[in-house]
Amino acid sequence: MEYTFLGNTGEKISRIGLGAWQFSESWGLTEYEAAKRVIQEAHAQGINLIDTAEVYGRGMSEEFVGRALMELGLRDSFLVASKIPGDFLAEHDVYKAVERSLKRLQVEEIDLMQVHWPPCWHNIPTCEYMRALEKLVHMGKLRYIGLSNFPPVLIDEARYCLSTEDVVSIQVRYNLAERDAEKEILPYAEREGLTLLAWSPLAKGALTGKYTPDNLPRFQDVRSGEAVFHPENFAQVYKLVEVLAEVGSKYGKSPSQVALNWLVSSSPVVVPIPGAKSEEQVRSNAGGAGWRMSYEDWLRIEEASSRVRITRVLW
Repeated sequence: MEYTFLGNTGEKISRIGLGAWQFSESWGLTEYEAAKRVIQEAHAQGINLIDTAEVYGRGMSEEFVGRALMELGLRDSFLVASKIPGDFLAEHDVYKAVERSLKRLQVEEIDLMQVHWPPCWHNIPTCEYMRALEKLVHMGKLRYIGLSNFPPVLIDEARYCLSTEDVVSIQVRYNLAERDAEKEILPYAEREGLTLLAWSPLAKGALTGKYTPDNLPRFQDVRSGEAVFHPENFAQVYKLVEVLAEVGSKYGKSPSQVALNWLVSSSPVVVPIPGAKSEEQVRSNAGGAGWRMSYEDWLRIEEASSRVRITRVLW
């Protein structure tokens, strides 16, 4: 595994993290012992960043993460990141939500608390929740503050609200099929020295090589409405997957490992956080780091990826 730093904090984190949304009904991994094995294998692979959220399984993911780290004796081996949803951002709710996350994670202090999305439906001023989070840093309940799914204009506003702390990370959807983050958010993160945590770095499985245009499963999970799997879009994505497979064959790597490595290779601030439902998937994800493809192969993937145009206007 290779490592970088979380923003400007000096905290060493693995270049590939472990996303924990799969520990929920949304993805179907609701058996604790299986989740525990995933976390144990992540540690064995050198992964030391795990990203969960309060809304994942309505607390199930945080509970699984906290329990597993305690039982395995690995609490000090991971930087644990969680997220507070946009619905919980009134000042009094911030304190209440963080208290419950602390209990589920079985910790006295959460390493990184991120705002999961802006309070789009509740008209809560940005400074109200950002100052509440900063107060919790002062009180020793949080170590660092991050943002998720915020555009640069709101990132700037959120940072302006802070007095003694600063935002250290930005989490957004970013993968080879969906590269809108490169337009504004990635340049912002690079300029400001913020870590960009890339969620859905494998496009929810579309870039793994597991599926073909003639073999798109009937999903019973959160992928059922994903635009990337619509036949109109997946026909383009699959051409990219074929390129990933061809490049991977030169390095003994799978399409998903090549897709993750492309993200890691392209910017020093990008840290993909793919989920994993098995120990095998953890090992595969970890194999996305620790090597580099040639510039010629990188460019071939860049060109193939640039031809993908995901439309979300599907009806």
